[in-house]
Amino acid sequence: MSCSLEQRRSWIEPQHQRLSVVRQCELLGLARSSYYYPPVRESAENLHYMRLLDEEYTRHPSYGVPKMTFWLQQLHYPVGPKRVRRLLRAMGLMAIYPKPHLSQNGLEHRRFPYLLGDLKIQRPNQVWSADITYIRLRAGFVYLVAILDWFSRYVLAWELSNSLDVGFCLTALDRALTDQRPEIFNTDQGVQFTSQQFQAPLLSAQVRLSMDGRGRVFDNIFVERLWRSVKCEEVYPNDYEDVRAAHTGLSRYFPFYNGQRYHQSLEYRTPQAVHCAKT
Repeated sequence: MSCSLEQRRSWIEPQHQRLSVVRQCELLGLARSSYYYPPVRESAENLHYMRLLDEEYTRHPSYGVPKMTFWLQQLHYPVGPKRVRRLLRAMGLMAIYPKPHLSQNGLEHRRFPYLLGDLKIQRPNQVWSADITYIRLRAGFVYLVAILDWFSRYVLAWELSNSLDVGFCLTALDRALTDQRPEIFNTDQGVQFTSQQFQAPLLSAQVRLSMDGRGRVFDNIFVERLWRSVKCEEVYPNDYEDVRAAHTGLSRYFPFYNGQRYHQSLEYRTPQAVHCAKT
């Protein structure tokens, strides 16, 4: 039986006689950050700038630090490139391209070539993709990871976290792999996705790994489109007060996205209808 994040959180006893909160989270397959839920905090001024940068990035994902700095200055905000670069990095966005800043990884991390250039996507579970984005709150922010099937645009799993540690990505991956496997799994070169912890379960399942080229925003285009939909249709209109509200809103949105939202690219069918019809 599949249980929601909220259900699993409710099972945790903060004052358990024999098990720590950490151990209870491990046994329940729950990211510890998803239990504690403290949002990342910045000053009110910086949070205001980050909200503006997030919205502008969603509209123009190719804008880097110089254009974003110029855009804010045109709105009469006294910011310089150093501040804009730091805020973009705090949001999990690279300074030049709208991909997670975590692509600056160590040499011990294993990277793979991009396999999707000339590949025709013809069926569900042929290619899955994962990515991380910033989710703003009124007094802070958290991060969202999602795993998407390229053919059907079906969101297989998602998870929130207050940090960019690999743990919440592993939780989402484990949930996605419960009863399905992709032939190819594509990501960017972020340290979560190049880590042995993330790659091991995929390689053991004989999944071929594919990675975007550095700075190539549109190698993972379907996830970028997903983020635009999530933010414009759910995050921005609802202006989450805290992480609990974000989790509640996203728990409502993803079933809508999968099962009710019609996609023109899918001939006005839903991702769930396309995914289930072919699997």
